[in-house]
Amino acid sequence: MPSRKYADGEVVMGRWPGSVLYYEVQVTSYDDVAHLYTVKYKDGTELALKESDIRSQSSFKQRKSQSSSSSPSRRSTSRSRSRSPGRPGRGRRRSSSQSREHKDDKKKTIQETSLALPAVLVLFKPSENNTKRYNGEPENTEKNDTSCTILEQKLKPDLEVKHFEQYSLRSRKDEKKKEEIYSEKKIFTTVKTVEKAPSKTKELEFGGRIGTFMMIFLLPATVFYLLLMCKQDDPSLLNFPALPALESLWETRVFGIFLLWFFLQALFYLLPIGKVVEGLPLSSGKKLQYRINGFYAFIFTAAAIGILLYLQFELHYLYDHFMQFAVSAAAFSLALSIYLYVRSLKAPEEELAPGGNSGYFIYDFFTGHELNPRIGSFDLKYFCELRPGLIGWVVINLAMLLAEMKIHNLSMPSLSMILVNSFQLLYVVDALWNEEAVLTTMDITHDGFGFMLAFGDLVWVPFVYSLQAFYLVGHPTVISWPVAAAITIVNCIGYYIFRSANSQKNAFRRNPADPKLANLKFIPTATGKGLLVTGWWGFVRHPNYLGDIIMALAWSLPCGFNHILPYFYVIYFICLLVHREARDEHHCKQKYGLAWERYCQRVPYRIFPYIY
Repeated sequence: MPSRKYADGEVVMGRWPGSVLYYEVQVTSYDDVAHLYTVKYKDGTELALKESDIRSQSSFKQRKSQSSSSSPSRRSTSRSRSRSPGRPGRGRRRSSSQSREHKDDKKKTIQETSLALPAVLVLFKPSENNTKRYNGEPENTEKNDTSCTILEQKLKPDLEVKHFEQYSLRSRKDEKKKEEIYSEKKIFTTVKTVEKAPSKTKELEFGGRIGTFMMIFLLPATVFYLLLMCKQDDPSLLNFPALPALESLWETRVFGIFLLWFFLQALFYLLPIGKVVEGLPLSSGKKLQYRINGFYAFIFTAAAIGILLYLQFELHYLYDHFMQFAVSAAAFSLALSIYLYVRSLKAPEEELAPGGNSGYFIYDFFTGHELNPRIGSFDLKYFCELRPGLIGWVVINLAMLLAEMKIHNLSMPSLSMILVNSFQLLYVVDALWNEEAVLTTMDITHDGFGFMLAFGDLVWVPFVYSLQAFYLVGHPTVISWPVAAAITIVNCIGYYIFRSANSQKNAFRRNPADPKLANLKFIPTATGKGLLVTGWWGFVRHPNYLGDIIMALAWSLPCGFNHILPYFYVIYFICLLVHREARDEHHCKQKYGLAWERYCQRVPYRIFPYIY
């Protein structure tokens, strides 16, 4: 293995990807596997560069002195570029032999100039003002037009032009102007497509190896504890439930029903209905295709459940064997996680997850080693994200509603149960209707598919998110119509914030040039994307999280205030979103550099206005 040439913390000159410009950078780390240096530019942007794209400052200045001390004949040849290269100066004629000698000198000069070019480019070291242009930002950091997008579209066909390889017939002034435009274009467009090559994960989350090891046991234990608590007559925190016999937790028939449910949803996923869209570019520049048919799967599932009810199938069987279903789902998610990790060991380097490539077995097993594991065109992570668990959540809620009616001999469900089912049904239908938006979430773009997402999608979502409905079966709560109306208003406010904020963000991502978005202001970034500073995204940095938390509160309020157990979801959700916001903050600061700092100054509150 070749030894590294530059040490961590060393200040060197790094070439900007896709251009001929060199800037002063600081080496932050080195990947022994990919043989890439991670360097940090002055504006905070971090990129991975090859050793051939990095030069020491001393050799850089030495080449500069060599190029400046060229012979008088070279300088005169260089100055002659302002005239047509085949035409002699005024009052002078050249013979054919002189012309050939002149061409030979010219070729030699071009070669020497290309060698001395890195030294000359040290003169372009960005200052305070031109750093903004280097970062893809105009001097005015807030924009409400689409000039950047239009400029990118105009200049896109020129990306294949080769610089300094052919002689130009333009004047020196025109040539200089063309080079400046090309340089700005390359900086603007190249950063948009070039991603950091996958490297070892150095910053471990979730408490590192020890934290992830404990969470592999803590998450299933939390689910089983909550379900056992709901079964008790007094579900207070101090009244710890008795542990059931191990043989009572497993039933082969229940596991078979769970497998049938999982593969039924997989069948709906494979149906050739719904549009096919492309996801965000991967580190290799490739875009994966996804079929958007989650809402159709929900309709087919509803039809299947309706047929079962018509045939007098006892759906409250789910309530009677709820713990066994949870154990079956947990066992399946563990087996799926083992399979995902084993297959990820053979995955190419560019297909590994940015956050799950630490080299530590437990950490990578938990966070997910492979980013987008697929069996043919079947995307395992994308399928589990919305199908078995999210649609299963609605089916479980319906089963709890029917169980309440049967156990308490009711002709219709209680008002509390109706509110919980209605609010959560709206949330699931909204997610499936706007399925395409999930392709831009951190779960899809950053996190690998490992135990964390497998257990979360297949166990945590259906069995913990349905906790309020499960609680109401054994602990009925009577609420008045005015209270129900007030709770409904709270849920509607949360949903309006959640949906309008997400719609605003998704519309801006799809087409920033849309005339309907002309009133929105944004801060341009070096990646070519903009950070919204008006609308909901100028109110707080994560307005969708704020709406989510308000809705979570509305789902718990119908359960009354006798016990804190039904409020576990909203407490957990606040902790989850605060942690996710911290992860977003860290990634965005690395990705956007100074632009993110300006955005944080413009929008100081993260989730809760005037509080946090």
